[in-house]
Amino acid sequence: MTATDPAFAIASPTRLEGRALWLGVAALLCASLAITQDKLTWLLEVFWIVLALPALPLICKRLPLTRLLCWLLALHALVLIHGGTHTYAQAPLGFALQDVFGFERNPWDRVGHIMQGFEPAILAREMLLRFSPLRRGKLLTYLILAICLSFSAFFELLEWWAALVFGADAEAFLALQGDVWDTQWDMFLCLVGAACALLLLARLHDRQLGLPVATARRDKGALSAAPPND
Repeated sequence: MTATDPAFAIASPTRLEGRALWLGVAALLCASLAITQDKLTWLLEVFWIVLALPALPLICKRLPLTRLLCWLLALHALVLIHGGTHTYAQAPLGFALQDVFGFERNPWDRVGHIMQGFEPAILAREMLLRFSPLRRGKLLTYLILAICLSFSAFFELLEWWAALVFGADAEAFLALQGDVWDTQWDMFLCLVGAACALLLLARLHDRQLGLPVATARRDKGALSAAPPND
């Protein structure tokens, strides 16, 4: 089944909803630039948003995305903007989580890396189901997890390159906070986020993709059942 199959009746946001999401993220991005004290770290953290935000309306006009994916994109952007505005080591929401759960360090970078897997897992799932011959099952799940983990590893390389180029100025971007296992934690949490997204949101995503009910019944979960052709 591909994107041209009539079974794909995409449940997209309404025009008003889509504009509200876009304008909300754009407004918060501009506000964060105005108040941040570390412009270099801000740019390194929100680079993906700056790159994607202008192109997203054109993309959605030609390729409508599901409502679920649009909201996850906005949520991921807000996590990045908060970390970029204050730096991850000084993020106020991170300090709030630290106080509530008794963490030894500000965990906002951990939240960011969970989202680094959570949202891209649904993005990858949507693109693969709509534009490849893949169907739901073990192979699809494996490829989604591999894509997310590969991107996380690539992001760690970007952090290394930033440290080489900017030296001490990139310390806030690295957000190590004295943890020698920070890189390993980052990739692991990305993998956890991707797996959780598939476990928790696959059925909802199927409905918004307009996949046939009969096929959905054959699936006993995004991480378990394989279709007949797997």
